[in-house]
Amino acid sequence: MFQSPKGMHDILPSEWPTLEKIYKAAKEVAEFYNFSRVETPILESIDLFVRGVGEATDIVEKEIFVLKTKGGDKLALRPELTAPVIRSYLQHGLHRLPQPLKLFYFGPLFRHEKPQAGRYRQFNQLGFEIIGGEGDPLYDAQSIIVAYRFLEEVRIKNLTVQVNSIGCRVCRPNYRRRLIDYYKKQKVCRDCTRRLEKNPLRLLDCKNTNCAQIKLGAPSILDSLCTTCKRHFKEVLEFLDEVNIPYSLNPHLVRGLDYYNRTVFEIFTEGNDLALASGGRYDYLAEMLGGRSTPASGVAAGIERIVETVRNEPVFQNQRIKPKVFLIHVGEVTKKKGLSLIEEFRKEDMPIFEVLGKDSLSAQLERAAKMKSPIALIFGQKEAYEESIIVRDMETGVQESVPLSKVIEEVRRRLK
Repeated sequence: MFQSPKGMHDILPSEWPTLEKIYKAAKEVAEFYNFSRVETPILESIDLFVRGVGEATDIVEKEIFVLKTKGGDKLALRPELTAPVIRSYLQHGLHRLPQPLKLFYFGPLFRHEKPQAGRYRQFNQLGFEIIGGEGDPLYDAQSIIVAYRFLEEVRIKNLTVQVNSIGCRVCRPNYRRRLIDYYKKQKVCRDCTRRLEKNPLRLLDCKNTNCAQIKLGAPSILDSLCTTCKRHFKEVLEFLDEVNIPYSLNPHLVRGLDYYNRTVFEIFTEGNDLALASGGRYDYLAEMLGGRSTPASGVAAGIERIVETVRNEPVFQNQRIKPKVFLIHVGEVTKKKGLSLIEEFRKEDMPIFEVLGKDSLSAQLERAAKMKSPIALIFGQKEAYEESIIVRDMETGVQESVPLSKVIEEVRRRLK
């Protein structure tokens, strides 16, 4: 028997009510903060991620899914969405719109990671991006605020933000030298030995147990920030203080993508080691992809991790379903006429269950009881000829015949 590919999962009917609540919360938060939706292709040129995310990152080196087209092009299943959004921004000249441009997205991503709880090889992400305009620290803070408010909306408690600044092109080289000097004296894993040559900041992102301990003694980048970056970071924190967003400084937080500069952050809930949302400022990404320098800041949240976190919350366990009447038919004539009746209910925005494939009255009544329908409509041969229908109260068993033309009015009255 076939199975879904390793690290990829089906979303079953029982899981959709929770997902729909999450999507609804995301859409409402996006609309309130004036983000417009954007959607990019699942496949992009692999060079987009090599240049944007970084050749020496885990994503590009280990996790990216690559395919070759019949024409010889190398495409990648997108492992992240910020680079594609900036590619779209540049390709379609969105800088001509009022700036900054606020965009949000939902969509599947693909990374060849070791599957575990809350981490899949195909997963869904919600993201918010603020692109263009000035590099105002307000937008860094807004990226954190919009993600934090979304997580609050889906009833996640005890949230905290870990935040850091990784500087800019002016002050980061000095920190790199200090970091290299420190790590040259340490015994690190094979990956970190390579990172030391290619991209020293990635040393702080290593998950190896020994390297994680070594990181604790590494120099803090906050001591190497230039005056401009210090002022920028201070203002970000002041904005967070203004709206009472709890945060803690993490001087070793760098994030795993090369395009970040200045503010980086991750949002956690108590008792969970995996970040629910993360992001930061990426002023150089548009330039790295062939465009002009464009200030930008953004955040992304993993939907599967959020589902795992909220699954046991009462608001998601007790799904309130709009009560539906149940249409029961007996015979072929009523099956055909029943289709027309269902369409009449749809026009009136009144939900209705049916199992038109079953002929047994008792089987259909049993199904109506299982679906907890308050009202059953029994449509038999006699009723079809008389243009009437039986309305049955499923709790009391009391039923009466009403004209077919009045059934919607009668059902609406009973469901009030």
